[in-house]
Amino acid sequence: MDILIKNARLSDDQSLTDIAIEAGKISKIAPSIEGEATRVIDAEGRVVIPGLVESHIHLDKALIASRKPNKSGTLKEAIEVTAELKPTFTKEDIYDRAKKVLDMIIPNGVTAIRTHSEFDPAQGFTGFEVILKLKEEYKKFVDIQVVAFPQEGIFKAPGTEAMMHQAMEMGADVVGGIPYNDAPANDHIDLIFEIAKKYDKDIDLHQDFADEADHMSIEYLCQKTIDEGYQGRVSVGHLTALHALPEEKLTPILELMAQAQISVMALPATDLHLGARNDEYNVRRAVTPIRKLRDAGVNVCIATNNIRNAFTPYGNGDIFQTAMIAIPVAHLGGADDLPTVLPMITENPAKALKLDGYGIGEGNKANLVILDTKVVNDAIIDIPTRLFVIKDGRVTVETTKTVTVHQ
Repeated sequence: MDILIKNARLSDDQSLTDIAIEAGKISKIAPSIEGEATRVIDAEGRVVIPGLVESHIHLDKALIASRKPNKSGTLKEAIEVTAELKPTFTKEDIYDRAKKVLDMIIPNGVTAIRTHSEFDPAQGFTGFEVILKLKEEYKKFVDIQVVAFPQEGIFKAPGTEAMMHQAMEMGADVVGGIPYNDAPANDHIDLIFEIAKKYDKDIDLHQDFADEADHMSIEYLCQKTIDEGYQGRVSVGHLTALHALPEEKLTPILELMAQAQISVMALPATDLHLGARNDEYNVRRAVTPIRKLRDAGVNVCIATNNIRNAFTPYGNGDIFQTAMIAIPVAHLGGADDLPTVLPMITENPAKALKLDGYGIGEGNKANLVILDTKVVNDAIIDIPTRLFVIKDGRVTVETTKTVTVHQ
């Protein structure tokens, strides 16, 4: 054995177990495993979970909040500020900032990331090329999926359509889009599907990011997904407009989303900051209805989106903190709800990203995190130290913790 983890807590209602790791995979899970191992880690009853999955983030425009602040806190100004700053980005600048974010994220237990990387005729592929480079450089620490993301729209920015095809040929893993920032939205969606089908890639859209539900295209997207046979291959981020719908209008949409097997990346840290800025009283939360989506059978994930820029002026790369935000925001703190949150940053996004060999099971990839907590149900609310991160059977992060209380 390369690594033997002893006395691991995998479930609150089962006894402690041992986990054997060989050649990058989990070779055995049993109450007691004997034998020689290059390294033995005694978890001492601590919780072991599969590697965390950061399913929606923007590495290329992180850590720029201090350069030009979004003073109104609105989505409109965030887009304007970022568009103004982007021409000043150099490859070296993007590399340094994105690398800093990766170095923040990885010690927090993330072993897989989907990042949206922008390009347009004005800035070219400056950031996109950098993210592809970092994907290769960091592959021993984290698996990175790169989304070809046309932030400025496609039809609104002539030349972008050709760049979308070029991005796929350069190595993009997923076709991105932003229907609400292009016109018309349905034509934007049609084009994204055309590109995705050509390269046989999945789709991940910034979808219906608005306080009101008067210009949504989610229903069209769902029907398009079904018609094209793309069920289970489409993800959407934000989707905040759904929160503005009454039950009788929301329910049929949720049913259609479940039929289309759309995955939703809820982004509470960003959407709480930007949403409902014009509400003078009884201010809305303006976050996609996580509970209702979950209860309708939609695959719901929680993700970070941005770190310290005009869209989200805070964040430290710890997806546990983002999940903790979602608990009170989406009323997920109840006894029946809390156990559903951890899967929103592990199993659910792994399903959306189609991660092969994911999870704690014999024969699966040994991507694991040992948490400094002994109760699985408390894994989020404790926001525990990630004591060990194991990627492909190799310890990549080891954190020691010393606390001294002086009498």
